[in-house]
Amino acid sequence: MNDRITISIVTHNSRHIFDVLDNLKIELGLESNYDIHIFDNASEQSYIDKLERYRPFIFLHKTEENKGFGYGHNQVLKKVDTCYAVIFNPDVLIRKDALDKMILRIKENEQLAAVCPKVLNSDGTTQYLVRQKLDVFDYMLRFVPFQSVKKLFDKRLSYYECRDLPDNQTTYIKMGSGCFMLIDVDKFKEIGGFDERYFMYFEDNDLCLSFGNAGYKILYTPFETVIHLYEKGAHKNKQLFKIFLQSMIKFFNKWGWRFF
Repeated sequence: MNDRITISIVTHNSRHIFDVLDNLKIELGLESNYDIHIFDNASEQSYIDKLERYRPFIFLHKTEENKGFGYGHNQVLKKVDTCYAVIFNPDVLIRKDALDKMILRIKENEQLAAVCPKVLNSDGTTQYLVRQKLDVFDYMLRFVPFQSVKKLFDKRLSYYECRDLPDNQTTYIKMGSGCFMLIDVDKFKEIGGFDERYFMYFEDNDLCLSFGNAGYKILYTPFETVIHLYEKGAHKNKQLFKIFLQSMIKFFNKWGWRFF
């Protein structure tokens, strides 16, 4: 093990990645203890050519078949020899001081398998991505396009989305978002990494529950934030919604069905 930190980003024609890399260049500079690994899942050649221009700032790994989010991260994280790594979406912006503070948090607590920051929209509002429980009703409720229906179940949605997490202290949580998650690499390898049966969606929830089953904790910190340029693909795209449903079935088949 060495004292460097791995940043693992999986891409597939991801439209924000170049803004993300430019931001990391500004924040980290060309000399830092962070190693940025891009695992590209069969993007178009013109896209890959553009990624190539970021060498040697990045390590670029390429595959000719898109096997999904978890597969891509596993290809990077199971092979690195750093103590800590960041699972990092190609649509996330962060400041170096926030990264550094999260590293300190995980170093100070041997029980931690992961640290998750507060996730913000680009306008500064909060994205409520922390979960303490999952059930079919609440997941499907989020896809309902009628605000009147959502208003009817607002208290339930508030509880489901953990909107009451305190802003003045850290909290242990069951499930954080895979859009940005600082992890202990040894603990990640111990539980086998991501379950690659999920092509996309639910693999972060699955990973967190696996950490919990192994006796480890996940820390949520409101003091460090990231901006997530979130587009809710499954809400807009029929193919992505189909993948979402397939992953949901795999998740509940594995962890037990809970409807309400």
